[in-house]
Amino acid sequence: MTGATLLALGLVLSAATPAVDPAVLFARLPDGRRLAFRCTGSGSPTVILEGGWGASSLAWSKVQRLVTPLTRVCSYDRAGLGLSDAGPAPRDATAIARDLDEGLRALKVAAPFVVAGHSAGGLYVRAFADRRPGDVVGMVFADPSVEHQDRRMSAVFGPGAGSTAALRDRTAACLAAAKAHALPSPDPKLGKCAAATPVATWEAEVAELDSLWGATSDEVAAGRSSYGALPLIVLTAGDTNAALPDPARRVVDRVWTGLHQELAEHSTIGVRRTVSGTGHLIPKDRPDAVADAIAEVVAAVRGEPLGTPRPIG
Repeated sequence: MTGATLLALGLVLSAATPAVDPAVLFARLPDGRRLAFRCTGSGSPTVILEGGWGASSLAWSKVQRLVTPLTRVCSYDRAGLGLSDAGPAPRDATAIARDLDEGLRALKVAAPFVVAGHSAGGLYVRAFADRRPGDVVGMVFADPSVEHQDRRMSAVFGPGAGSTAALRDRTAACLAAAKAHALPSPDPKLGKCAAATPVATWEAEVAELDSLWGATSDEVAAGRSSYGALPLIVLTAGDTNAALPDPARRVVDRVWTGLHQELAEHSTIGVRRTVSGTGHLIPKDRPDAVADAIAEVVAAVRGEPLGTPRPIG
C-alpha cells in the first residue's frame, strides 16, 4: 500500500550541513555535546519547532519567518542533524526530549512553550510535553506521525503497510557507503545518497528509524492520554495520497484522518483541520497554514478562544 507507506513519516532529508550564520546559537549540553538553535522574534509564549525525520531546523525556515513578528520562535537541529553534534544511541523520544529540554535550559529560553511538530516530530514534542507538562501550554501538529502507526496501518491494510523497513534499508546502505568513502557511487541503489551528508547524519537517521515504532512509540503511548483544555490543533495534509486511485485514496485518507482526530481529542478543545494544496511536507508547501495554526494557539494561550482562525501568512 504505497499511500500508507508514505504516511509513515516525513522524508525531509538534510542534503548538506549548512554554513554557520549569525542566527545560530549553540547550546552546550551537560555531556559536552552542542545543539544548534535558531531563535528569532520576542515575546511569550516561545514557540518551539520540531522537524520530521531527517529534517534540520532549515525545514522550518518559511514558517519561522511568518511567526517571528508574533512572538519568540526557536527551531533546532536534533543530534546528528544540521549543525548539531551527534548523540549516543538510542535516539528515541526520551533521548530527543531530554536533549531539547537541556538545550533550552542551557540557552535560558524561558517557558511557557507552544510546541509544533511535523511528522515524526509530533511524537517528539509529545514526549517533551510529558517531560515539562507545566511549561507546554499549547501544541500544533503538522501531518504528525502517531504512536505505533505501523501497527494501525497494518491492521487495516495488511502486513507491511506503514512500514519504514525499506527506508531504513536505503538509509543504512547510504551510511555504509559513506563510512567506506564510496560516495558518490555509480550504483543506482545509492543514487540518492548525498555525498556531502556527514556520517553522523546517516547514523542519526538510522537510529531514529530503529526507535520510531518501538521505543519511541512505547514512550509516547505511556505518556498522557489527556492534556485537559490545552489549546491544540492537528493539521492533516489533504493531498498526501493524491496519486492513489479511488476508492483506495478515500480509505487511506479516512484512516489517516481518524488517527489525527484521536490525537486532537487528547485535548477537550482540540481541533483537527485538513489543509488543501499540500502533501505531507506542510511546512514547506503550506507554511501559511502552519503559521496560522500557531498564531491561533498563541492567541489562545494569551486568553482568546481557540477556534477563530488568525491568518498571519
